[in-house]
Amino acid sequence: MEFEDRVEHGYAVSKDGTKLHYATLGEGPLLVMVHGFPDFWYTWRHQMEALSDSYTCVAMDTRGYNLSDKPKGVEMYSAKKLGEDIMAIIDHFGEEKAILCGHDYGAGTSWRVGIFHPERLEKLIILNLPHPKGLSRELANNPEQVKVSEYARNFITKGFHETLNAVELADWVTDPQAKKKYVEAFERSDFEAMMNYYKASYPREPYKELPELPKIDIPVLQIHGLQDHALLPGGLNDTWLWMGKDYTLVTIPDSGHYVQQDAADMVTRTMRSWLGR
Repeated sequence: MEFEDRVEHGYAVSKDGTKLHYATLGEGPLLVMVHGFPDFWYTWRHQMEALSDSYTCVAMDTRGYNLSDKPKGVEMYSAKKLGEDIMAIIDHFGEEKAILCGHDYGAGTSWRVGIFHPERLEKLIILNLPHPKGLSRELANNPEQVKVSEYARNFITKGFHETLNAVELADWVTDPQAKKKYVEAFERSDFEAMMNYYKASYPREPYKELPELPKIDIPVLQIHGLQDHALLPGGLNDTWLWMGKDYTLVTIPDSGHYVQQDAADMVTRTMRSWLGR
């Protein structure tokens, strides 16, 4: 049976009433997967396929994307709201804790849950997003990171969402069959909502380093494709200083930002090995 025929779909409801679509496959400990921009649950297909023999893999559409609700207003896309969405998924499956895996903006929310709600997590996996302290340090001190973050400054300008379209947003997807699914998913999505994530939380100029944050009191695996042209590897430096438990960093030299697809097999094998220790 094909992967998509085996996947089950459902909805969880967040604290504010937002309905969140998810796709799930497998049995075992709960592994919640959170995509970034511009993406949807399907980005995790390779990991779900491979890890479903040992884990209940749950890939969500974050609010504003694909089949999830698309509430209006910048305040509906705050980091606090997104953290509540993740915890609503965990609650929906009747669990106290889950393994959490996030990429890009989904990794930003996952970092936040790990920092402020470690009691809800067993372990944390981060793909291609530096720790908030690392990113803020680079934006404050590294002109090259400031330069390549121009996209985010564009995102927060008024009316920028009106320049977006589904075909261009799916341009990064290399698999032709997958690209069709992406275009369809983005046609169901809300471009203004996509920009609201950045309007709600992305750092503003003049950039300043964040103050001290609580150390993350759970094991963390961080995977970073070094060909990421938007999030430079300098942001990885000193991440170990902000960890309260063991921390594993894996860099993949020939992979770009979408490491879960660019280096799907490497990412999946690394996750399986680390989770099974």
